[in-house]
Amino acid sequence: MKAAVLEQAGQPLQLRDLELRNLADGDVVVRIAATSLCHTDLEAVQGHLGMPLPFIPGHEAAGVVEQVGRDVSNVKPGDPVVISWNPHCGGCFYCKRHQPILCQQYRDHAAAALHFDGRPRVYYGDTPIKQLMYAGTFAELAVVTGACAVPVPPDIPMHLACLLGCGVATGVGAVLNIAKTVPGSSVTVIGCGAVGLSAIQGARMADAGTVIAIDRDPERLNLAVAMGATHTMQLGSDLVGEHLVLTHGRGADYVFEAAGNEAAFRASLELVRPGGQVVWLGKVPVGQEVAFRWGSLMGEKRITRSSYGGGSAAETFSVLADAYLKGTLLLEPYVTNRLRLEDVNLALQRLNDRLEIRAVIEF
Repeated sequence: MKAAVLEQAGQPLQLRDLELRNLADGDVVVRIAATSLCHTDLEAVQGHLGMPLPFIPGHEAAGVVEQVGRDVSNVKPGDPVVISWNPHCGGCFYCKRHQPILCQQYRDHAAAALHFDGRPRVYYGDTPIKQLMYAGTFAELAVVTGACAVPVPPDIPMHLACLLGCGVATGVGAVLNIAKTVPGSSVTVIGCGAVGLSAIQGARMADAGTVIAIDRDPERLNLAVAMGATHTMQLGSDLVGEHLVLTHGRGADYVFEAAGNEAAFRASLELVRPGGQVVWLGKVPVGQEVAFRWGSLMGEKRITRSSYGGGSAAETFSVLADAYLKGTLLLEPYVTNRLRLEDVNLALQRLNDRLEIRAVIEF
């Protein structure tokens, strides 16, 4: 199979012909039809995640099941699926509490970028190739666990279905599952990339009354309005003062941070009302410290860091697929470019330059 492999951090990906080995009874081989580029892929390629080399980036993908192990019962060859990057054991402390994103085995094995049994599935000659986030979807084939191959209706185009696998699930899920946003409430979203736009859509789906989008890019703010924002604010204005006007002098009931920088994290606490909820979706390097004005933490504010929208991928993807088919979830506006695997390095550069919401590689 052909795949894009990172062999040296910070260097261009190399197209290599690879082979699959060590397939286990719980594995599913998916022929990738489309995979979109997420900022996590960019961070990994730039070396910020400390991934062991060499590895295949990519984790937001859709395709068709090509082969299943004998222990797999949820999918069969020929099924269209969206890939989840959250394998989980189902039996640890966290899985029993319906928190699969915190699965102990998932976290124990993530640094090695190998499946739970510790065996690579992909090789370049005798060299084992790791899979980013248990997926590695910048490839013609990907090997995932049965639970990570989530069936979707065949009438969702693959270049749109792949979007459900990470950014959309993270943003919409944060609003519906993590914050449990109530109808009529006020919602503010900082950062209008794929995750932030998805949070805006989640707010609309939750029947929020006021939905405020904040970004520095006027084009992204226009897209936010199309997704459901009732008001927009551009960075550089009197953010706190103008925001108070839009929220009856209190601040927002919910603030979702999706920009991933220190200023955005601090702003989220300044913009939420006393007793309100902040959900952080963006991230900075894990060793970086972020300072806050102590007064911004006062007032019984609740703060949550969320990575994958809460709940299980199977449940979330099903809800999102149904919403798309009913017309309540928009997917087409995310796709700003459609490319081939040979163009992956160009796509990563454009993502780094903020020229894309989601570029999609199609096979």
